[in-house]
Amino acid sequence: MAEQQFNAPARARYGVHRSPAGVRKVTEHQDPGYTIVGNHLTQHRSLSGLAIGLAAYIQSLPEGAPVDIRTLAKRFPEGRGRIAAALRELEAYGYLERVRQRTDDGRMVTVTISYNNPAATRARRVREDAEQTKRRTAVEPPPAAPAPAPALEPPHGRTEPAPRPPQPSPVRQPPQPSRAPRLPQPATRDHHTPAAALLAGLRRDDPRLLLSVRDIHRLTPPVAAWLERGASPDAVRSALTTGLPPTLRHPAALLAHRLAELLPPPLPAATPSTPTASPPPLQTCDGCERAFRAPAPGRCRDCRQPGQRSREPLSMKLSGKLSRRQVGGSSVT
Repeated sequence: MAEQQFNAPARARYGVHRSPAGVRKVTEHQDPGYTIVGNHLTQHRSLSGLAIGLAAYIQSLPEGAPVDIRTLAKRFPEGRGRIAAALRELEAYGYLERVRQRTDDGRMVTVTISYNNPAATRARRVREDAEQTKRRTAVEPPPAAPAPAPALEPPHGRTEPAPRPPQPSPVRQPPQPSRAPRLPQPATRDHHTPAAALLAGLRRDDPRLLLSVRDIHRLTPPVAAWLERGASPDAVRSALTTGLPPTLRHPAALLAHRLAELLPPPLPAATPSTPTASPPPLQTCDGCERAFRAPAPGRCRDCRQPGQRSREPLSMKLSGKLSRRQVGGSSVT
């Protein structure tokens, strides 16, 4: 008898309790043309039913089939809004990845990558990177010692000293791996919430900057330290997303390096401004009725210096001018 194969993990893992009114399954042999979907997707605790159904449908499609929002909205009765939200759920949990690429004719298109097991893909990439690093830092074998030259027979009656054995060449030590940069830490937790939101939104600028929840928790304190030092969210986003390499294998490591190496200095303390003395108020001169600035009422500078201006009031001067004009006009008539 063949060994029994369970198609789902133990029920305690997913919290499924059997009951007499539970489901009864009738299993038939599948004809050619079926799709294998893992229970990690179909029994996912955080994904909605629409997201799980779209993921299974996308995995059943052939390579190169269009899976944009407009095409999926024509295929299913749900509207574009619900389908777009479900696709964002799949992106958040690693089942989908949308990358902007340039075609041969120069057009920019969005390529959708579907992962049937994101955890296994991440583990495989980590193993491949570790093996590549190990091969790159492997110790080179020491060069072989040269063969000793044949000894010449000494002349009769003379003895030559014995040749010294060749000294082994020193073994090259493998280069020490660079230590991980020390991430800055903020003084308070006031900026943790906007820092986490900034990290989660980096994938809008570049789809390759899709970070896991663990990476966001690890990088939130350094981003909060930037914000605490007076850097604006736009400045932090520009420092993290500008000049990315064409091939980006570890986005979290690159962001951690930039947060540690490009940390701005704190803002200098604001120096208290020296209060400027306010000008004295306006006063009306007692002699010429002209406005001037002085701390107390009195006469202006011209009236205080005799011989420069007449001290008669302005009203008397105006009345004198008017009287002279009237006299001149009467004499003319």
